[in-house]
Amino acid sequence: MLTEFQVTGMTCEHCARKVEKALNGVPGVRASVSYARAMARVETATPPDLDALRRALDAHGYGLMAADEATRSGSGDTRLHIVVIGSGAAAFAAAIRAADAGARVTMIERDDTLGGTCVNVGCVPSKIMLRAAEVQHQRARHPFAGIARSRDPIERGAQLAQLRARVEQLRADKYEQILHERPEITLMRGAARFQGPRALAVTDHAGATQSMYPDRILIACGASPAVPPIRGLADTPYWTSTDALFAQAIPEHLLVIGSSFVALELAQAYRRLGSEVTLVARNALFSRDDPDLGAGLLRVFEAEGIRVFTHTQVRRIHHDGERFSIDLGNERATGDRLLVAAGRLANTQMLRLDKGEIAVDSQGAIRVDDHLQTSAQHIYAAGDCTTLPQLVYVAAAAGTRAAINMTGGKARLDLSVVPAVVFTDPQIATVGLDEAQARARGIEPVSRRLDLENVPRALANFDTTGFIKLIADAHSHRLVGARILAHNAGEVIQTAALAVRHRMRVEELGDTLFPYLVMSEGLKLAAQTFTRDVRQLSCCAG
Repeated sequence: MLTEFQVTGMTCEHCARKVEKALNGVPGVRASVSYARAMARVETATPPDLDALRRALDAHGYGLMAADEATRSGSGDTRLHIVVIGSGAAAFAAAIRAADAGARVTMIERDDTLGGTCVNVGCVPSKIMLRAAEVQHQRARHPFAGIARSRDPIERGAQLAQLRARVEQLRADKYEQILHERPEITLMRGAARFQGPRALAVTDHAGATQSMYPDRILIACGASPAVPPIRGLADTPYWTSTDALFAQAIPEHLLVIGSSFVALELAQAYRRLGSEVTLVARNALFSRDDPDLGAGLLRVFEAEGIRVFTHTQVRRIHHDGERFSIDLGNERATGDRLLVAAGRLANTQMLRLDKGEIAVDSQGAIRVDDHLQTSAQHIYAAGDCTTLPQLVYVAAAAGTRAAINMTGGKARLDLSVVPAVVFTDPQIATVGLDEAQARARGIEPVSRRLDLENVPRALANFDTTGFIKLIADAHSHRLVGARILAHNAGEVIQTAALAVRHRMRVEELGDTLFPYLVMSEGLKLAAQTFTRDVRQLSCCAG
């Protein structure tokens, strides 16, 4: 039986020979491939197994399309066709790298706005708001003599206009302009869903549906705020993080449910911008890491006037048309606005992943390996819709590596050293293992904690709130982790990340030259505490 297929992704005669060899490696197949016609002639005793043929080419970055699929696709373009579902950080990183590798890319976005969470409703607007709140706090409570303090209220309208303008500028520069300059990337507006392992249906805003049969698919559809099943919550006008970032007015009293980094950052920001704030956390603050971090941040919050309930379950929520009331069992809290920041869930519910034979976890997040491949060989996933850490830089790195692998490469996403920052003030910054995590890995840990009163830059800033903790292997003294609670800790943690990645011993870190006065010098001092009492050193002793 002789069958012809269209081959996608070939760029030269050498490619045709690779495709031919791969197809002839399938049992029962004799194949010849023409680069000029972008066609494969396949001889089999019985009707060919198209999935088996495709699997043979997937590993090499080529695609195979049956004649009827080629007709339905409406395209004579024989470049490898990759569909990217989503338009956030992972999606754009993948689209750019795949286009650079010669692929034809179709990006599908169901919303009106490009760019995903980070630029629109996450990293960028939140950091603008947090920095504004920090400046307002410093106006009222800075430690420097001779400079008048001010408690004048903010002009929320002007602040919000500035925030929106910067978001729109970055979206235009980093997303919309890229599409304008990259004709290899085509944007489709609509909602995608799987019709089969290799078939997608895309329904546009007018209700028209188009079928697509790409060679590779990347799912990068992001995540949305989770809504916990609290009695009464669904019937109230509660805020998500997006509502809180773009609220027109500062509430008199903000109630916050959650202990995620989003809950902690926005609770402190609103307190500093003028709201009374009550925070309700089911566990301790920052409960999944070093308990010293959460305990230190709790003291800061309480000093700033934030009322915090830890290890507390919300039983019921009521809204009377003007104010919220939350039942905490033995107590009740009331406020005029309620922010629910209890984590995020993958936006996978409408994709019909079962039709694509794609495995997910109990929360609907897509399972991927370290090559970003799903349970379906030709389908990849990256970003917040997966089981990977929900960090934008992880998403972008995953998207890039997925694109390399979809176009025939062998890239692996290494998550052995992932720095992370919570942008409260002081910030929480972490990398590597804490003591409990080290023990779970079979490492006997030894750690040292250096309070910031021993760091010259903190003394010069008149702000010694926080600490630097280093965790090392007790036998080799190799650094395995760092935990920092400090003003601008996020600017310090990457130095610790490099030390962990390059397997530095604490003695080597302690002997490394650091500038004076910088906060990162605290890493050097913390390393020196493994062998000496730094309180007995002069201020810039080496």
